[in-house]
Amino acid sequence: MRHALITGAAGFIGRHAVREFVEQGWRVFALVHKASSSLLDQLASHGRVTLIRGDVTRAANLAERLKRAMKDGAASLDVLVHCAARTSDVGWRREFRRTNFESVRDLVAMAQDLSVGRFVFVSTTDVYGLKDFNGEDEDELPLAANPRNPHPEFKIASERWIRRHLPPERYAIVRPAAVWGAGDTTLTPRIAKFLRRSPWIVHFGKWRGANRWPLAHVRNVAAAIFLAAVSSEAAGCAINVLDDERTSIEDFYRIVAERFLPGKTFREVCLPLWVGEAAGAIVSTVSNCLNLDRPLIDPSLYAVRSVSSNLDFSNRKFLQLLAKAGRPIVTREEGMRELDEDDARRSAMGRPSQSDRPASRGAAACLRE
Repeated sequence: MRHALITGAAGFIGRHAVREFVEQGWRVFALVHKASSSLLDQLASHGRVTLIRGDVTRAANLAERLKRAMKDGAASLDVLVHCAARTSDVGWRREFRRTNFESVRDLVAMAQDLSVGRFVFVSTTDVYGLKDFNGEDEDELPLAANPRNPHPEFKIASERWIRRHLPPERYAIVRPAAVWGAGDTTLTPRIAKFLRRSPWIVHFGKWRGANRWPLAHVRNVAAAIFLAAVSSEAAGCAINVLDDERTSIEDFYRIVAERFLPGKTFREVCLPLWVGEAAGAIVSTVSNCLNLDRPLIDPSLYAVRSVSSNLDFSNRKFLQLLAKAGRPIVTREEGMRELDEDDARRSAMGRPSQSDRPASRGAAACLRE
């Protein structure tokens, strides 16, 4: 049996990555910082997952706990998947550096010490910056020189550190776009909450809502992480993860409204970009001063720039990996059906649906993790 360590295992991407590896027959060491999840607890009860509580910013302590856990039968660690990160568009820069860069530097050293076969780093398509794109793929897109936010800034720094300190066959980088799916407590519910309170769908700038909003279903992201871990073609590569359907920001708002607010009608308004940036700058300045995990109110400056840019990237490498493995991509139809099934389960258990739950305090709607 092969073994993987997955950090951020209780997060949205992390727990789907854990399930993906378990379904492929792996044993997983799942690092959780504070709370676990029902899925992880269930898998742990069946002996497929070993939960490790720890903090990625305390690598020495983590390495000690991992080595103790591995004595139970793991001769070696084949893969280290690093999902954990601070994923917000506001907050103190030093906190992003500590969590999103210094932890990577320490985990790379730990991977070298443990002779880990491959280090899979979960990054973001935000490393390309916020501007208009035209379907370019990973090999055509340089990393942003001025990312305008510490989240992508330190993702870029981490990618560069990994490339400098690991040989190509020992790493792969996965860059998800806007991650969605059943169990999401950030992106979809947050938009639904805004639309419930607003009589308008608001756009900013020249695109008037026609710009691409690059969705990535969480199961597609998990599949990309697994294939990045095991595929020789993924070695030394960065892989964009996006769904095949092209979705504009207008489409996305309408899909969320139809899904969670059936029957409600909206008027559209398009404001000049500078209006949104001015309002967002005030929100971001206050939120940064207070070191909040998410903006005091929406939108932040970074969010305005995100939803006003044509984030149209290619998913060519991801599709090639899927094709070679004989796996289909998860479609929007499948994802929506899973949302319905998830809500039906929650209703039967007397729990709120996704649109009724508050957004997680650890992530902003415009971010990709």
